[in-house]
Amino acid sequence: MELSISNESTPSDKAYVRQKMYEFNSAHFPAELKGRYQEVNLFVKDAEGQLFGGILTEIAWNWMEVHYLYVSEELRKAGYGSKLMAEAERIARENKCDFIKLDTLSFQALEFYRRLGFEVYGQIENAGGFTHYYLKKNL
Repeated sequence: MELSISNESTPSDKAYVRQKMYEFNSAHFPAELKGRYQEVNLFVKDAEGQLFGGILTEIAWNWMEVHYLYVSEELRKAGYGSKLMAEAERIARENKCDFIKLDTLSFQALEFYRRLGFEVYGQIENAGGFTHYYLKKNL
């Protein structure tokens, strides 16, 4: 059998890799945590449905992971980032998550997350000329 490495991507290719990784991980987690996967996506919209930001997360096993948090420039400093994070945390607690984890770059929102109770547990220097921080908040 001759195999090759390809960078062509289809939704089914990505779903296969994701599913196989999930199956492998599930074999190692305790039974009470198996099957715990849920996307949690929240959005800031006006009455007409115009989008001004949001947070994209997922609950996996006993934690929530924040992948993206964005608030449009004109709404920054108006509390919407904090509101999105508070609602995500409420959902994480409701789903019995033990912690929330996320990452940010030094030019993004490190101090914002620290004010919300997140602590840095790791960092990488020279990530595009910046520092890449990994943060966690125990619930």
